[in-house]
Amino acid sequence: MSEAAQELSPGQEWTITELAAEFDVTLRTIRFYEDLGLISPERRGTSRVFRSRDRVRLKLILRGRRLGMSLDEIRTIIDMYDAAPGEVGQLQYLLEQLDARRVDLEARRRDIEESLEELDRVEAKVRADLARLSGRTGHTGGSGEDRPQASPQHSQARSHAHAHSRPDGQRRPSRGRPRGAQ
Repeated sequence: MSEAAQELSPGQEWTITELAAEFDVTLRTIRFYEDLGLISPERRGTSRVFRSRDRVRLKLILRGRRLGMSLDEIRTIIDMYDAAPGEVGQLQYLLEQLDARRVDLEARRRDIEESLEELDRVEAKVRADLARLSGRTGHTGGSGEDRPQASPQHSQARSHAHAHSRPDGQRRPSRGRPRGAQ
């Protein structure tokens, strides 16, 4: 018997607020899944009453999302439980989806590892170039002396910003032309 089937206990009911708290999701999330037809609580007036079937379906939806499955994939898995080929077909389909997800994640892992290796190569080259340039200009590293001097425009911008700042850290309004004005 599957975990989902074991959790079914006839007669038990939950409100939307109780399920939202239990699964740490928003009421809007649950309503969204209801709008998509993934769960179908009973209506009593304006209240929603969730039964064990809805609770299990919500749990499966959230698990599928954590695994990176689309809502269409999740719908297929959930709907298979209620129709032929039933639980066996559902589990076989789930295994296929898990295998596909694993392949995708492993490809992403390889891409990330290749990106990190490329970053290491670029960093090593930049550090070597910086060391070569620092040695050529007579600067030594570590003390901040090897930082390039600010351009005249950068120095002017810094002094302009300083002139318009207040002791409380707020900027004074500029009295000159708007930025970007010619």
